[in-house]
Amino acid sequence: MAIKVIAFDADDTLWVNEPFFREAEERFAELLEDFMPQHSTLKELYHTEIENLKLYGYGIKGFMLSMIETAMRISNQKISMAMVEKILQIGREMLEKPVELLPGVEEVLKELNGDYRIVLATKGDLLDQERKLKKSGLEQHFHHIEIMSDKKESDFNKLIRHLDIKPDEFLMLGNSLKSDILPVLDLGGFAIHIPFHITWEHETIAHEVSHERFFQVSKIAEVAKVIREIGK
Repeated sequence: MAIKVIAFDADDTLWVNEPFFREAEERFAELLEDFMPQHSTLKELYHTEIENLKLYGYGIKGFMLSMIETAMRISNQKISMAMVEKILQIGREMLEKPVELLPGVEEVLKELNGDYRIVLATKGDLLDQERKLKKSGLEQHFHHIEIMSDKKESDFNKLIRHLDIKPDEFLMLGNSLKSDILPVLDLGGFAIHIPFHITWEHETIAHEVSHERFFQVSKIAEVAKVIREIGK
């Protein structure tokens, strides 16, 4: 059980992300109030996002396109160009948000570096994730950076092969049970869940996780102790 590589998710594990999407959704729903109640608009937007994942993938740019598509549909193509511009502005403001590190992140990265190879393993839009990583000031802590289009078992298997390690030498930390935890456990790796107070509906699962290589902490500052215990 000698763990060699520790991989960190980025959004809502290292820095704040989902609250910005919630804020944008609320602003979008307010813009479309003349066509549909806000709660119904949010449901329509979510449906569009899920349908578009196979085309646009994850990230703000795909979210912007989904907002425009949703607005066109629920307004019967009646929204003005001024409305489209307002929707685009919501997305642009998201892309310009400052990166807000979660408490304890830098301290944990410093503590684990040297004893393990530290990897960033996240999904989303390449340019946006690179932007956030640069703004975060954390880039120097990572041995390798992997920005994936998705986080399925095959994606993690590819990463593990690239790192030239066995699955049981790999440990993943993240806030999503669906994307960060279950695929790694299925491969034979270790996983530590760090819940975030907001989770996108698409990233939720309906069952509890029980596994000998699964661990959960309440905050990232606790992970170093857990990792040391795993290695004993």
